[in-house]
Amino acid sequence: MPMLVGTSGWQYADWRGVLYPAGLPQRLWLEEYVRHFATVENNNAFYRLPSTEVFTAWRERTPDGFVMAVKASRYLTHIKRLRDPEEPVQRLMSRAEGLGARLGPVLVQLPPTLREDTALLEDCLRRFPRTVRVAVEPRHPSWWEAERELRAVLERYGAALCWADRGSRPVTPLWRTAPWGYVRFHAGAARPWPRYGRRALESWAGRIAAAWADQDDVYAYFNNDPGGAAVRDAAVFARAAGALGRTVTRTPTRLNAPPPE
Repeated sequence: MPMLVGTSGWQYADWRGVLYPAGLPQRLWLEEYVRHFATVENNNAFYRLPSTEVFTAWRERTPDGFVMAVKASRYLTHIKRLRDPEEPVQRLMSRAEGLGARLGPVLVQLPPTLREDTALLEDCLRRFPRTVRVAVEPRHPSWWEAERELRAVLERYGAALCWADRGSRPVTPLWRTAPWGYVRFHAGAARPWPRYGRRALESWAGRIAAAWADQDDVYAYFNNDPGGAAVRDAAVFARAAGALGRTVTRTPTRLNAPPPE
């Protein structure tokens, strides 16, 4: 499998004139997105879990081979705070199965106020079908202090520790806990905000290439959506990874507006 590079969501008004032609109706943006990218991280499910019918419609609107990662509902992660996970996980998976073969990893992003509790995390992970890949993005620093326990739980369930960047630097340890990887880019340090500089993206391509072989699946998503930064940076990152010999899924070769200086 190639490295799958995409963005966190696709419905952003300020992408009109960047990725989307000015006159293209918003109802056709997904069809335009998949012309340029082979994967997306669906953030909608975090705020409001879509119905099975909506997931099915996304499957029908995307081509064979397209991959949609799904961010777990905030009901599971931020309201229940991983407690009593059986019903929320079952509801998420029963609806997301509408994606069929398009379903990629599920991202479990923990609240920044949720302190380390590996027993709680393990109870959540064991509720997912073993056929589903799960990436976990802890955000409280206490999780890193429990390295042995956290790594053991993630490895036991084949779950990937999400490698996250903010400010053009890693904000998570770069631990490999699964045969596949998941990387999120939240905001770079270049101008205009929240762009990434070329050197930062080349450094990230090198880190990933050093950790995984070309045949390993690595999902990389750009969450710095304002101003179309995610679209531009994903394309630059893909070229940097390609220059290192990595096989990368499609990214835009031409955008509808010149990149800002």
